[in-house]
Amino acid sequence: MVNNQNEQLDAVFHALADPTRRAMIARLAQSPCGITELAAPFAMTLAAISKHIKVLEGAGLVVRSVQGRNHTCQLDTRPMLGGIEWLRHYEQFWNQRLDALAAALLAEDQAGSD
Repeated sequence: MVNNQNEQLDAVFHALADPTRRAMIARLAQSPCGITELAAPFAMTLAAISKHIKVLEGAGLVVRSVQGRNHTCQLDTRPMLGGIEWLRHYEQFWNQRLDALAAALLAEDQAGSD
């Protein structure tokens, strides 16, 4: 059985792995915009921009609306919540490990000063 939640998480991390797509997300966090405006800072073809947008759409991070020939992209951050939850789990894991390391180093320092 395929886990849709895992597929969604994979798609979000894949989309966020590319610096161009992260820059697009940062731009869309300011306000929705058209494809041409979204493409302006990048030295690439509109076809390449379109591929990046499709990856973002596939991850659910961008919603595109079409009115005539105008395509407007809008950010949807809800799919990022799964990634945040996944990272928080490992944040707790590393905090516990780092706390244990700090306690061991403190105990070692105290034992050495006796």
